[in-house]
Order: sequence, then C-alpha cells, then structure tokens
Amino acid sequence: MPKKIIKRFMPKPETLQNHKHLQMFGKWLHKPNLWALNRRSAPAAFAVGLFVAWIPMPFQMVLAAALAIIFNCNIPIAVALVWITNPFTMPFMFYAAYLLGAKILNHPTQDFAFEANWQWIEASISTIGPPFLIGCLALGSIFAIIGYFLIKTLWKYSILFKWTSRNN
Repeated sequence: MPKKIIKRFMPKPETLQNHKHLQMFGKWLHKPNLWALNRRSAPAAFAVGLFVAWIPMPFQMVLAAALAIIFNCNIPIAVALVWITNPFTMPFMFYAAYLLGAKILNHPTQDFAFEANWQWIEASISTIGPPFLIGCLALGSIFAIIGYFLIKTLWKYSILFKWTSRNN
C-alpha cells in the first residue's frame, strides 16, 4: 500500500477528535487502532466506508465513524470513502441500486421523475422504495466485500514487494 501517500492526506487524530459532529463518541475516539494505518484497520475501513456510501441517508460520515469504532478500524479512511456518494455520482449509483433491487425482488421497473420534495418521497416510498433499499444493501455489501479483499491483497503484495526489493 502507498502508506506514505495515504498518511500525507489523512487528518491528524486530534483534528477529528475535536470535530463537533464526532464529539458524541467521546472517549471511544481514543483507541489507537482507530487512527492507525495497518494491515488490519485499512481493509476493514474500506469495507465500512464502501458499505456506508451505498446507504441513502444524510450524515453518512457519522454512521461511518460509528461503524469504524464498532469494527475498530481506521476512522479517516472510512469517513473519506463515503464521499464516493456525491451529487455527481449519486444519481447513477442509486439508479443502479434501484435496478438491482427490482431484479432481486422480481419487480418490474417503473419510470419515475425525481422531485426534491417530501410529498414525492412519501408517494414513492411504497413503489420504488423496497427495490431501491434492497439494491442499496446488496451493492453496499458487494462493494464492501470487494474493497476489503482488494485492499487486503494489495497490502500483502506491497509488503512482499518491499521484502524482495530489500533483498536485492
């Protein structure tokens, strides 16, 4: 893993421990593994961050931090990865989640036009809601598993590469 590059962009633990939205976690933020970048915390943080990125809710970063604390993995990586879901990627990701959920539930897909108001959400929750949520959970799980094993494998091979370059 390009550990030095990742460490350069990671915020300092003190910065995040003093962040106003993370204050609710209190003393739990003082566990060293939550800030460590090692072969156990990085893959788990990728899994947490990628899973939470697919959950359609506000304040995904707080959920990612809470799950990172529960799974004792790197908080900055988990929190940063939820930004995969951003205003540019969200329509494509969530439409793919809806299509996959409809396929899983064997529902016919429906044409709809998104409207950013509460009435549209209430009216659509019973029609497109279940396939959408099932698709989000499925894709979140799939990407979490892929991310975990990909980072674990890359970490292993980067260590092997360092060992072989030292011996030569």
